[in-house]
Amino acid sequence: MINDWLRDDIDAVASGLLQINEHDENTDVVGASGLKRRVVRFIELTRSAMYPEIYAQRRYNSTFLHAVVRDYLQQASILLCELCADLLEDDKDVSRIVCSFMESLPKIAAVLKTDMRAAYLGDPAARSEQEIQLAYPAFEAISIYRLAHRLFELQVPLLPRMMTEYAHQNTGIDIHPGATIGEYFFIDHGTGVVVGETCVIGNNVKLYQGVTLGAKSFDADENGNPIKGIKRHPQIGNGVVIYAGATILGGDTIIGDDCIIGSNVWLTKSVEPRSFVYYNASISVCKH
Repeated sequence: MINDWLRDDIDAVASGLLQINEHDENTDVVGASGLKRRVVRFIELTRSAMYPEIYAQRRYNSTFLHAVVRDYLQQASILLCELCADLLEDDKDVSRIVCSFMESLPKIAAVLKTDMRAAYLGDPAARSEQEIQLAYPAFEAISIYRLAHRLFELQVPLLPRMMTEYAHQNTGIDIHPGATIGEYFFIDHGTGVVVGETCVIGNNVKLYQGVTLGAKSFDADENGNPIKGIKRHPQIGNGVVIYAGATILGGDTIIGDDCIIGSNVWLTKSVEPRSFVYYNASISVCKH
């Protein structure tokens, strides 16, 4: 029976699938799995250039370290050119984007240095920066986010989101590449953390597991479609600590500097600086 089906009926099923998905016969098809593999490879190459002692595939003598980093940068640049060529409509932008991104790497690495410092100071269990790089899901997620955010700023489509979703898949930490996050950022434990696209986070902010910085609802246009590009997620000030399970929603919600938000708090309104908000039975209490 299966042989008869393969001979007589399989073409009809294939045609039906192509019709539903509206493939243009004149369009080159880029396999999604192949694209995903190249995105992962781009992350590996870029982070190997930034941290060869952590991510490089083999050990290198320090005498040749400059050449090793240069080789990783070259491979990453070529792959990014290929990815951008597949994803951008105008090939003229590719060189500008690749050069701008690569030139940003030292600055990104410097910011990640502050994130490692925040993890070391914020977690008594941390013994070294190398441990943070190798064993902490927060560094995995934040390092990929910072790379993806730069590509988001350069208006590269799809690629930044694929990068942060790869980090989400591996760590359980979901940071949209459009979020703006300051220096000395630390996520302790991390599982279940969500940071939305239009969220703005200041310096020296610490989140615990299960924190959601999300949207209250979606504004719709006259056709009922969600309106894109508006601020939907909260603003978190400098020096804020948000404990496990807290949910903070809304584009007009501002958490002032040096606030402490306790576990399981649900917030949809702004909080003054230096406030302590905690959950108490059926109410949230705010103390200055």
